[in-house]
Amino acid sequence: MQRAWWICLILLAVSGDVSLAAQQQAQAPAFSQNQASQPWTWDQVKDRFELDNPTLIAGKFNIDELKAEEITAHLRPNPTVQVNADQIDPFNSGPDHGPFAYLLTTGTFNYLHERANKRELRLESAKKGTAIGLSQQSDLERSLLFSVRGAFVQILQAKAVFKVAQDNLEYYDRILKISRDRYDAGDIAQIDFDRLELQRVEYESDLQTAEVNLRTAKIQLLMLLNDRTPVEQVDIVGVFDFNDQIQRLEDYRRMAMDSRPDLKAAVQAVDKAQTDYKLAEANGSTDPTFIFDVGRNPPIDAYFGVGVVVPLRIFDRNQGEKLRTKIDISRNEKLRDAAEAEVLSDVDSAYATLNGNLNLLRPYKEKYLAQAVRVRDTIEFSYRHGGASLLDFLNAESEYRSVELNYVNLLGAYLTAAAQMNLAVGREVIQ
Repeated sequence: MQRAWWICLILLAVSGDVSLAAQQQAQAPAFSQNQASQPWTWDQVKDRFELDNPTLIAGKFNIDELKAEEITAHLRPNPTVQVNADQIDPFNSGPDHGPFAYLLTTGTFNYLHERANKRELRLESAKKGTAIGLSQQSDLERSLLFSVRGAFVQILQAKAVFKVAQDNLEYYDRILKISRDRYDAGDIAQIDFDRLELQRVEYESDLQTAEVNLRTAKIQLLMLLNDRTPVEQVDIVGVFDFNDQIQRLEDYRRMAMDSRPDLKAAVQAVDKAQTDYKLAEANGSTDPTFIFDVGRNPPIDAYFGVGVVVPLRIFDRNQGEKLRTKIDISRNEKLRDAAEAEVLSDVDSAYATLNGNLNLLRPYKEKYLAQAVRVRDTIEFSYRHGGASLLDFLNAESEYRSVELNYVNLLGAYLTAAAQMNLAVGREVIQ
């Protein structure tokens, strides 16, 4: 009886584990499908990048270090305290006396007084160094964000190429089905049908290449985001099209001069160099040390005294640092001029590339795409009814595929050029 109860309990436990495992297996695909059904927008990708990119986070730690240096720069000199005990005589020589009968005790307090606003200038220089660090951090984010945007565009482009390859293969399969029916009816020769089937390999190859490129682009994006999401669950959504209305070159130039963080850092470096020169001048001044001492010297009960120590700046007047900081001002001014020239050059190059892509995209969208579809459909209709040769049909299909892929690649080049313009200006001016 007891063994029967044990057998029942074991069967119930096993059946419970099996049902639980089956329930988990049933839920797992639903979870993965739910994850994959929520594509990321550009704003979501950008938020993930700002939160998780390790290079960007490391740069933020550098800002914290610069702020800590501000504390160090504003510290006052530490005073010094000295205590002496002298004239201890443990040997009983001469008149009878204790070992501490003639004890001399003194205490001295020293404090270095910094003149010429040295402490204030150190703090000002440290704060300007922090401001430069913030601008450099913004410039780092600008550069990395361009890489993220490039990966985002690559995924959009790869998805579009994959869709074109998939549609072309489906269309060609329909043509093969019709051709097989014609072959079975004796309307076309065996050699023509074989050539049609062999042509399908190119469409399969296009589809496979597009799938690999799409997966590679997703891996690149995940790397930049420092994200461990499985590639199969990653998808993005965005507008894969172009806007042929762009602003004037002068407008982009003006915005870049106002927004570029690397140019701002170069201007701030000149300002900091001027402050460092003032600090070098101040460090060449004399700082006195004030002294206060108290003591006891028998038979006098107690005394105190004051004094001041003034170093004679005869040889070292900080001449080298003064000269170095003065030269550093000129060096940073030249670097600022170089940064301005680079900003204008970046904007001009990005504008030329963007405008060139638009000049190519407009006729494709207005004329060539519709023409390619019309030519393909006309030749295909004529071929099915015996009015066109197999070679004409294959050429028309190849031309259509070439036009479609060229248009998709031009769209990708346009979006990359738009990201390049955003990089050159220093903020998003083209969505």
